[in-house]
Amino acid sequence: MPTVKCSVSNCVYWKEGDDCGADAILITTDRHANRKEDVEFAGDTYRVVYEDAAQTSSQTCCRTFRRKPYE
Repeated sequence: MPTVKCSVSNCVYWKEGDDCGADAILITTDRHANRKEDVEFAGDTYRVVYEDAAQTSSQTCCRTFRRKPYE
């Protein structure tokens, strides 16, 4: 998998050096940011039934994010 950089340090997949350690990554446009999906990130199950085009990176969001539990 290519290197994916991420600055969201409270995500369980965030690794030192601002790297994403997720096995799979789902990114959508902001238009679908609050939409519920049938997605399992620990496995390979994805069900995305739409395609969108973004004009800039600021119009996208990472759906793989999982907040770290408080220690």
